[in-house]
Amino acid sequence: MKLYQIHAKQALPISKEQAWNFLSTPQNLGLITPDHMSFDIQTEEVGPMYAGQIIQYKISPFAGYSTKWVTEITHVKDEEYFVDEQRFGPYSLWHHKHFIKKVNGYIVMEDIVDYKLPLGILGRFAHLLFVKRQLKGIFKFREQKLIELFGKVEGVKSELSMKTI
Repeated sequence: MKLYQIHAKQALPISKEQAWNFLSTPQNLGLITPDHMSFDIQTEEVGPMYAGQIIQYKISPFAGYSTKWVTEITHVKDEEYFVDEQRFGPYSLWHHKHFIKKVNGYIVMEDIVDYKLPLGILGRFAHLLFVKRQLKGIFKFREQKLIELFGKVEGVKSELSMKTI
């Protein structure tokens, strides 16, 4: 069984409250997802995030294919972290932790995603061929979009790593 992990960190020159308000609002996920993925929230009236919240999306991970993705917000600590877990969708496992920390007058946004693909060896092959590259591209897009929206902390580099765990 192959499990993979994405670990991303990005500094933003905004307050913890601003970061939390943006990142914990499910509708904003579409703003930081590449357009080619045709991200669309299917759940009506998605309000403030809370533990137990179920959110349905429709996405197109690659041209000519779209799928539903259902996540549950399993943990929330206001202005500090939240966790979303896939309940139905393209992965066998998707566990995404989002952290927000105040550091020296700016915030550091940290994501840790543990995931597993279905289909055994075929899933591992798909990971090598395109899934890993696509996920890396999504996180790089998000990094750039957040810089466009909020600016950049000079002298602090973003981090992005992917590994098999």
